[in-house]
Amino acid sequence: MQTSQETVGRNSTTITRFILLGFSDIPSLQHLFFSTFLVTYIVTLAGNFLIIVLTLADPALHTPMYFFLRNLSFLEMCYTSVNVPKMLWNLFSGDKTISLIGCAVQTYFTFFLGGSESFLLVSMAYDRYAAICKSLHYPLVMNRKVSTGLAAGSWLSSFLVCFGLTSMVFTVPFCRSHEINHFFCDIPPLLKLACGDTSHNEMAVFMVALFFVTFPFMLILMSYVSIISTILRMPSGAGRRKSFSTCSSHLMVVTLFFGSACIMYLKPNSSYSPDKDKFLSLSYTVITPMLNPIIYSLRNKEVKGAFCRMVGRRGFC
Repeated sequence: MQTSQETVGRNSTTITRFILLGFSDIPSLQHLFFSTFLVTYIVTLAGNFLIIVLTLADPALHTPMYFFLRNLSFLEMCYTSVNVPKMLWNLFSGDKTISLIGCAVQTYFTFFLGGSESFLLVSMAYDRYAAICKSLHYPLVMNRKVSTGLAAGSWLSSFLVCFGLTSMVFTVPFCRSHEINHFFCDIPPLLKLACGDTSHNEMAVFMVALFFVTFPFMLILMSYVSIISTILRMPSGAGRRKSFSTCSSHLMVVTLFFGSACIMYLKPNSSYSPDKDKFLSLSYTVITPMLNPIIYSLRNKEVKGAFCRMVGRRGFC
């Protein structure tokens, strides 16, 4: 009798390339998708780059809050550049192939940057907690050394974990197909192509998702419980409104990011749907990076003021 390992060995083949099917099941909309994603990508890069320039150029924005926002904008530029240019090329040229190494690199940086963003949002929540709940000691609690350490820790938090996760996924044999039903090399559709039992791999992905999604979200939630409690005890209505306004942009970004991540990576495996997941993935790979600078600029008087000072035309604003 053949063992399962022998069967896998015979059926597996050495795959050097994958085909990213993307949105090829809707051929009539390929040009529309290309135009829409191209404009979105340009707006994302321009908006986040403008945030970086404003927070560096204006001395009034040289605070920990805007230091973290600058890191977030740079991260979003990197994050969207991991997948969107390849997706645009696939839509434009019709060449949907990607090498095995290219696929692994894309997977690694997608999860590395996604994990870094999770903990960067935690750092931003802690900054708001220190500013509102520990306002008298804020300059000491959130000094330059602490804010730099938190930012560096956010960037490094997922470095080794995501390397191990990517290695685990790409060392399994692939035998079912070389076609990935997605627009980038995401782990769930990759595991669908693997030979044999992938339950251990799926459990590892779930545990990593718990670490990078649930754990950071709980830390943010605890921060905002304290923040809201402190704000509600403020005697001044104007003070409460001002405190809430400094948190509203961050809360919107947290909701967008963690909401889509929870639905995508913490749902039961039985509810996996390739077509739905492709469109859901657009929310955190394309839409959220574009919306972040819009949210922070439109809802932030200091950012709008810095823009007015930079262009030198207050009437323009």
